[in-house]
Amino acid sequence: MTQAFSLQPLLEIMQTRADEATRKLGQLIAAEQSQRSRLQMLEQYREEYAQRMRDATAQGITRLILRNYQDFLGRIDEAITQQRIAVETSERSTKAGQTQWQAQNKQLKAIDTLSQRHDARERYRENKQEQKLQDEFSTRKFSIKDNPEN
Repeated sequence: MTQAFSLQPLLEIMQTRADEATRKLGQLIAAEQSQRSRLQMLEQYREEYAQRMRDATAQGITRLILRNYQDFLGRIDEAITQQRIAVETSERSTKAGQTQWQAQNKQLKAIDTLSQRHDARERYRENKQEQKLQDEFSTRKFSIKDNPEN
C-alpha cells in the first residue's frame, strides 16, 4: 500500500497561490497595456490638436483663439503627464506581480519536486515488494514441483 505524500495539503495550497499569482499578473499586464493605450491616445490627440493650431495660425487667427488653443494644449500636456505617471505606476505594479509570480512558482516547483521524489520512492518500494512476492511465488512453485511429497 502506498504511503500518502505528507506535504500534499501544502502542495495544493502552493498550487492555489501560484494560480492566483498567475491570474493577478495577467490582470496587471492588461492594466498596464490599457494605461499605455490611453497615453498613446492622448499623445496622438495632442499631436492632431497641435496640427490644427498650426493650420489655423497659418490661415491667420486672433490672439484669443490662439490663447484658447494654447490653453487647451496645456491641459492636454497635463493629462499626458498624469497618464505617464499612471503608466509608470502600472509598470512597477506589473514588475512586483512578476516577482510575486516567480516566487510562487519557485515554491510550487520545490514542493512539486518533493512530491515527485516521494512518488518515485513509493513506486520503487511497490516494485520491490511486487518482485519479492513474485520471487516467493516462483520459489514455492519450483519447490512443489521438485518435491512431489508436499
